[in-house]
Amino acid sequence: MATPTYWQQRGAFALLLLPLTALFAAVAALRRAAWRHGLIKAQHPGVPVIIVGNISAGGTGKTPLTLWLAQFLQQQGKYPGIISRGYGASATNPRVVTTDGKPEDYGDEPCLMAQRAGCPVWVGTDRVAVARALLEAHPQTDVILSDDGLQHYRLARDFEIAVIDGARGLGNGWLLPSGPLREPSARLNDVDAVVINGRDETRAWPQALAMQLDGNRFRNLLHPEQTVSSEHFRGKRVHAIAGIGNPQRFFAQLGRLGLSCMPRAFADHHAYTAQDLAFAGNDEIVMTEKDAVKCAAFATARHWALIVNAEPDPRLGEMILARLAET
Repeated sequence: MATPTYWQQRGAFALLLLPLTALFAAVAALRRAAWRHGLIKAQHPGVPVIIVGNISAGGTGKTPLTLWLAQFLQQQGKYPGIISRGYGASATNPRVVTTDGKPEDYGDEPCLMAQRAGCPVWVGTDRVAVARALLEAHPQTDVILSDDGLQHYRLARDFEIAVIDGARGLGNGWLLPSGPLREPSARLNDVDAVVINGRDETRAWPQALAMQLDGNRFRNLLHPEQTVSSEHFRGKRVHAIAGIGNPQRFFAQLGRLGLSCMPRAFADHHAYTAQDLAFAGNDEIVMTEKDAVKCAAFATARHWALIVNAEPDPRLGEMILARLAET
């Protein structure tokens, strides 16, 4: 299930929700004002903090960008650590995400990052407490990456990145629930970088940079060491599933790779069961890496995940290194 279609235009249903939107806007404005005037005390963990977030609901590509940042910083000799809320996790206290952790314990995106980042990943609802717990357990950490958390003002930050889905943009420009925005679009004027995932709309903000998600290899869920190209699926019946904020982006990417798939969208963060995949019979199924961490427990040799890597404008890395040199 994709994000609501009425978020893309100012139609009748969106108009009906405007009273609730006004209430949401008032609460968001009060929180922002409280932070600006020191009523919400921002706390700094003691090492530079980079926020990777967004101002709209639904997937924008934050997790691939966070993984890119972790790998980029390690290549520069840094020791990053990643913190995340752990959406959908069964516990809320700060805790480390193990590489074999279960999504129901830590959240799907943290599990994916723990498998791929090559650095510590910790989760918990209080990001200040999570950052401090990570630093206590891994004192060599010299930079914190916060996956999401743009609106978590208690965590002081040194560099803010807002990620936007280039295909959907800011939708109809209205706040929740009439539109997709968590904060007014003017919030983008305050961040250090606006990263546009997909279409080139970087002229909208002076600090905007382009990013593409690239991937042409598929990893087998039952035998993770086995990877294939899109040629493997030619002439076969293939189904594509996606339980992400913008499933159409994934389906379109498969089309660009030459796959002719039968798409099936699930709700974002959907908790898969074996029955969810039974519809495909003996056909092949391709999915996102985020879906794969939730399907691995009951996967067969017919299940594959597309390996995706973020490719942002190189200037993003230069900007971050320059800011780190100042802190």
